[in-house]
Amino acid sequence: MDILKSIEHEQMKNKIPELKVGNTVRVHAKVKEGNRERIQVFEGIIIKKQGGGVNATFTVRKISYGVGVEKTFLVHSPRIEKIEVVRVGRARRAKLYYLRDRVGKAAKTKEQVGARIETKEITVKEEIVVPEEGTIEEAPVVENVAEEVVETVKETSVEEAKEVPAEKPKAEDAKETDETKAE
Repeated sequence: MDILKSIEHEQMKNKIPELKVGNTVRVHAKVKEGNRERIQVFEGIIIKKQGGGVNATFTVRKISYGVGVEKTFLVHSPRIEKIEVVRVGRARRAKLYYLRDRVGKAAKTKEQVGARIETKEITVKEEIVVPEEGTIEEAPVVENVAEEVVETVKETSVEEAKEVPAEKPKAEDAKETDETKAE
């Protein structure tokens, strides 16, 4: 693996929530003030997503005291404590810049009908567990598995054929055969 890719892979979070444009989210971000650190919540509508890998970002917009405020967050930032999906919105575009011109109720996206707020998380990277030497137990090698399966199938089909009785002709079928014989 390339050196840059391996360093980026280390910096990525294991699981991230499924973020979609139009959803209302609550982002819990760490803020450092002097020598203390606290968590500040920013709630708003996702108006755009961009980038990929470590550089993936999303922009959240909210209206605070009549003024529109937008913040862009890195998805894999260590400053983000967690991201909660509050409302599932219905958006038909990738970028919702038209919300910047709107105020009040018009600045919201319609809620998706029947949508459940689920905490779906996307697994970005798998944790690789490297076992120590000598701890791996070898599985027993089974030879000719295909031949054993074919033999069992043949045996069961022969036994089933012996057990199933021949079907008796129905009354209607019997009448038809009698009529054909009479002709």
